[in-house]
Amino acid sequence: MSSSPSSLSHAEPLPLAGRTALVTGVSRRRGIGYGIATALAALGADLFLHHYRPHDLAQQTGADDLDAVRAGVRAAQAHGARLGDLSADLRDPDAIEPLLDAASALTGRLDILVCNQAMSGGDGSIYDMTADRLDAHWKANARASLLLTAGFARRRRRDLGGGEAVAARPGDRGGSLGPFPAPTGHVIWMTSGQGHGAMRGEVAYATSKAALAGITRTVAAELLEVGLVLNTVNPGPVNTGYLDPETTDRDLTDYLAWLPTTPFGRVGRIDDPARLIAWLCSNAGSWVVGQVLTTDGGFSL
Repeated sequence: MSSSPSSLSHAEPLPLAGRTALVTGVSRRRGIGYGIATALAALGADLFLHHYRPHDLAQQTGADDLDAVRAGVRAAQAHGARLGDLSADLRDPDAIEPLLDAASALTGRLDILVCNQAMSGGDGSIYDMTADRLDAHWKANARASLLLTAGFARRRRRDLGGGEAVAARPGDRGGSLGPFPAPTGHVIWMTSGQGHGAMRGEVAYATSKAALAGITRTVAAELLEVGLVLNTVNPGPVNTGYLDPETTDRDLTDYLAWLPTTPFGRVGRIDDPARLIAWLCSNAGSWVVGQVLTTDGGFSL
């Protein structure tokens, strides 16, 4: 059971009790999504997990045992908390609403959405970039996060009695249903380090992640109309297995020589970004709105 988020909760041991979280991309115990799910679980949340095993099977790091993933999250949960999961290819826009429906049906509510899904592989440099590569990363990383957020926001508007939003023109304000005594929910997007330096050979991936970082403030402003709080997190380099000799597809010689020169002598672990995300989804972190936050142990410096 993960105890990493305990520092968030001295006064309130289970600050997310009674809240339901949907976390996408939770399919490997070495993955960031698993770290996020267990961190939220340890704070009392009910969890609905999204996964897509065919993607993992195509990666060098391989796929994990989904029963073991479920068991690990369940072990981190508070007594009586609920757990559900669903497989879906989020590149398919028709998969978005059924996933939101299933997550909401777990407890009858949805309070937290963490868009952690990401396409790995099939990328390239600008010299061998193609429309198909760009489209695939856009669909999985950026479009799916935007559509999940849109579906969540529409549900919240209906829950608040606001009905369907009117189509907006550039510059239009949708009209707030607040003020709200507290956020009605939280949304977390995941970006990458494209703003801190070059990401050679990852043009399609970096482009899709840059889109999310670039639109964060706009979408955050619109979500506030229904009390939803959006922030975007760059987890920095996190070893999810791709830097382990037994599961890497790259020469680690330079990496192993460079690692001792980093501020803490290591890259990130999955619980590093998870602690920040769990805090952002709690009442304690709710005054942080519309930010793109980097948690990388000083790597970008």
